[in-house]
Amino acid sequence: MEAALRFGVFFVIFAVMASWEWWKPLRQPRLARIRRWPINLGLAALNTVLLRITLGSAAWSAAQTASAYGFGLFNLFRLPEIPTGLLSLLCLDCAIYAQHVAAHRWQWFWQLHQVHHSDLDFDTTTALRFHPFEIVLSMIYKVLVTALLGVPPAAVVVFEIVLNGCALFNHGNVSLPAAWEKLLRQLLVTPALHRIHHSSLRSETDSNYGFCLSCWDRCFGTLCTKASLPAAEITIGLSELRDPHRLSFFRLIVLPFHFKRKF
Repeated sequence: MEAALRFGVFFVIFAVMASWEWWKPLRQPRLARIRRWPINLGLAALNTVLLRITLGSAAWSAAQTASAYGFGLFNLFRLPEIPTGLLSLLCLDCAIYAQHVAAHRWQWFWQLHQVHHSDLDFDTTTALRFHPFEIVLSMIYKVLVTALLGVPPAAVVVFEIVLNGCALFNHGNVSLPAAWEKLLRQLLVTPALHRIHHSSLRSETDSNYGFCLSCWDRCFGTLCTKASLPAAEITIGLSELRDPHRLSFFRLIVLPFHFKRKF
């Protein structure tokens, strides 16, 4: 039931974002969808299968176990259900922010994370472009955070839905009306903010780490609200990896083991 709900919401949001991009794209793609989408969707399919046969719903199971045995921070203090749920969502989102910063600061972690940044275009499928090893590490990390905090099982499900939905949204090749953009970015990470994060300029890549809430970048001084170029002209991807032939599905799988970015 939990998995069906997450996948159902995911497909609805993906369909909305893909339709929006087709109807009114912000940027003209460098590569045709027929070349990029099979790669990004193929990685998503591989990662989904890998998780189902390994960790599966490990974070949700960890939350259930912590609740049953009274383990974790929130189970010790026993706050009311709604405040506990809201605090859990805030803490999980901050934890994902911290993980994202680490992926850019630690060489071995970047080796995996660069697969995500190697996309030469920026659209909602970019949100699915992750190396399988990074996905597994991310799940292990979420299991540990969930158990230590004592996050309620329902909050885990809600967070996964929100996280996936926000990722699909903020990777969208779309733009919001200026007034909406100004208002929404006060709370959430918008496509305009996250597009800067996918710039090939290192100073811009190493900013805007948030996936859902924008407050963490403000709090920790990593927010960049204005790119060096207009949105439609930002060079997406990594300056060291510009040849599409080096970014095929199978080459992305081995990319972390033979290509190192200079730190």
